[in-house]
Amino acid sequence: MKELKDRVAAVTGAASGIGRALAVNLAARGCHVAIADIDEKGLQDTASLAGGAGVKVTTHRVDVSDRAQVEGFARDVVEAHGKVHLVINNAGVTVSQSLEDITYEDFEWLMGINLWGVIYGSKAFLPFLKQQAEGHIVNISSIYGVVTPPCNGAYCTAKFAVRGFTETLDQELRGTGVRVTCVHPGGVRTNIARNARFYQAPDPCISRDEAVAIFDRFMARTTPDRAARIIIDGIERDRRRIMVGADAVILDVLKRAFPVASQAITRTRKVPGWMLRAVRRC
Repeated sequence: MKELKDRVAAVTGAASGIGRALAVNLAARGCHVAIADIDEKGLQDTASLAGGAGVKVTTHRVDVSDRAQVEGFARDVVEAHGKVHLVINNAGVTVSQSLEDITYEDFEWLMGINLWGVIYGSKAFLPFLKQQAEGHIVNISSIYGVVTPPCNGAYCTAKFAVRGFTETLDQELRGTGVRVTCVHPGGVRTNIARNARFYQAPDPCISRDEAVAIFDRFMARTTPDRAARIIIDGIERDRRRIMVGADAVILDVLKRAFPVASQAITRTRKVPGWMLRAVRRC
């Protein structure tokens, strides 16, 4: 998608984090935005930030795990804006628990948002995108759709599935006017870890607060704004695969070069003592 000015984009999970940064940055480039989330206050805050660019911004309360709501969202976007060119299926959650101990209810909750939300969003918007000369579907996977750390099995399951779904959709839509992109962010400074359903970290000796502090201080190296800019740049260049952050790039290269041996890097369960001491001093 070479030109974003005067186009219409729909973004899910836009009340905070990468979704909010995408909405704000798209608006700054002259793109009208329809933003969706279940957090209505967060949506209004995002709308205030994006609306300053002088574009049309509409807010939509949507539970992406509900097919009827997502299909309604697609119709509402077209009704409000007259058309839609770009959909970014960004909404996501996580659960920190082993695959042995995670409940089916938590697994289903995560899959409903992280996988079915992507499937519903892609399928609901596709007929409207195909009505335009140029359309684009962007699905947010994760570096955990490439590598597999312990106690993130449900998240990895969803993100690997998003990758498979998106890459297959890309193959099927070749020759049409609709482009498809799969995005793999590394550690980004969002609230996903803080808002996780937390039961057990890979290192059982650390608490929830310590796990969040370690993520924020040592792993979340990319800001949401920087992540959004990388994603939007990739959209403008029609990239089919976007890695966000140096950590994502490095882990992707290691996984390609050493598909089995590289698992030792993410298999480590013990948090280094110096790292734990650093967060406990804060």
